[in-house]
Amino acid sequence: MRGGLNKLVVVLVLVTLWEGYVRVAGVSPLLVPAPSRVLMGFGEYIRSGSLLRYTVQTLKMVLGGMAIGTLVAFALTALATASRWGRDLLLTLTSIMNPLPAIALLPVALLWLGIGPRSLLFVIANSVVWALALNMHTGFETVPVTWKRAGQNLGLEGWGLIRHVYLPAALPYILTGLKIAWSFGWRTVIAAELVFGASGQAGGLGWMINVERYNLNTTGVFCGLVTIIVLGLLAEALFDALEERTIRRWGMSAA
Repeated sequence: MRGGLNKLVVVLVLVTLWEGYVRVAGVSPLLVPAPSRVLMGFGEYIRSGSLLRYTVQTLKMVLGGMAIGTLVAFALTALATASRWGRDLLLTLTSIMNPLPAIALLPVALLWLGIGPRSLLFVIANSVVWALALNMHTGFETVPVTWKRAGQNLGLEGWGLIRHVYLPAALPYILTGLKIAWSFGWRTVIAAELVFGASGQAGGLGWMINVERYNLNTTGVFCGLVTIIVLGLLAEALFDALEERTIRRWGMSAA
């Protein structure tokens, strides 16, 4: 609770300084709009329903890409756990693809899949899968041998062993991987939507920012940026709450 209040105070101070600087320095709204002007812009976007449409479209893309990336990451990690060949495959693919910015694959995705949601999902899934697979694999590798033996003595093997022993034991690593994957996917979808916006294709918040930039509507650009920041903070709070209810509650991590 105290941490949340401290963050709120910091935000209020920054907004106050922003408002004061714009008013005192007489900065043109075309360059930097005041927070009060951005707030009025939010009201217009909300009344028209366009902000909700942009936000839903972006969330739909990033959640869809994360779902695909999570399934692929789990399949690769399960294969790496089952065999040495699978482990070498995962580590080799990760060493090749992880350093490559996902947005760099957008031209290839456009060639293969065309301009549309499929290209976005491909790029987002690629940004998610490697960080999540690395964390999940590390979590599986750190499962104590005694836990594995105990599960095997109870008759668990294959998927049963992964489900009842590996996944619960690796939960802290999996949550960390999901948090990192979300940040990668979130940044990637905004960048990709900016490119789609330049191509004249409808999209989400990134497309909104791009269009308002062409229209010289700096207030609209800042509305999009603030929306992205707020959604990022909400996602972080959600992950913190999930961590509090799982790994900290079960004594798997220090509070």
